[in-house]
Amino acid sequence: MFRLLVLCVFLTMLSYVFASTEVCTNSLLPGAKGDQGVTGEVGDLGKLGKNGPPGVPGVPGERGHKGEVGHMGKMGPVGDKGDKGQKGFTGPAGVKGKTGTTCDCGRYRKVVGQLDVSVGELRKAAQFLKNVVLSLKETEEKYYLLVKEPKKSREASLDCKLRGGTLAMPKTSTINRLMTDYINQAGLARVYVEVNAQRQDLNGTSRYIDANSNPLDVFSAWNQEEQLQSRLAPTTNSSCVGLLNTGTWAHVECETTLFFICEFPKSSR
Repeated sequence: MFRLLVLCVFLTMLSYVFASTEVCTNSLLPGAKGDQGVTGEVGDLGKLGKNGPPGVPGVPGERGHKGEVGHMGKMGPVGDKGDKGQKGFTGPAGVKGKTGTTCDCGRYRKVVGQLDVSVGELRKAAQFLKNVVLSLKETEEKYYLLVKEPKKSREASLDCKLRGGTLAMPKTSTINRLMTDYINQAGLARVYVEVNAQRQDLNGTSRYIDANSNPLDVFSAWNQEEQLQSRLAPTTNSSCVGLLNTGTWAHVECETTLFFICEFPKSSR
């Protein structure tokens, strides 16, 4: 190969000397294929590439078997009393009774008439006592009494218990409206009501309950400024609640002295 290169160079020089048009080209033919070399060692694992695009959603699988019926959950809170139903159809007339014995009932009828008059007068006196003297408000199930004696929250609750009742609980919109009208008629700005806060250990928030430890999840009347605060655990000295004359609830420091409303069940009267 070296001799061939020397010869090529020599011919090229001659071409310049003799102004020859011949051109020497170094075109070498490839040699025979060599033996296969030794296989190298396996290289290191390369870096993980980027996630590819999501694939096409698969065909929905077959519907599984129907599971067993779960355990019955706890009973929810009692709902509001429904409206009175329509009067039913008049039933068929009964069988005519036997003829009664004749007697001189004039004297008894006169006594019964006098008793009816006395009962009517007693009812009017009781109504006057409730509405004027005591200024009681009532629903189908309870009486409500506005106590115009300023007391702290704990003292107010104890006072209601000594009277035979409990601190009033605005559990429904109807009761809340009745108590609000009661406050406005008395010319007051706010009174104590029974709404307690109980801290939950699972998520750290507070849940509001009534005096019977029933959750107030069905109805609440927090004002707009305290709607967010009512979901958090209140501080120790402001966990009491007052009903405003606007019909909304607000946190009140428990050491504040306010008038309050007691409630009494009619079933115990």
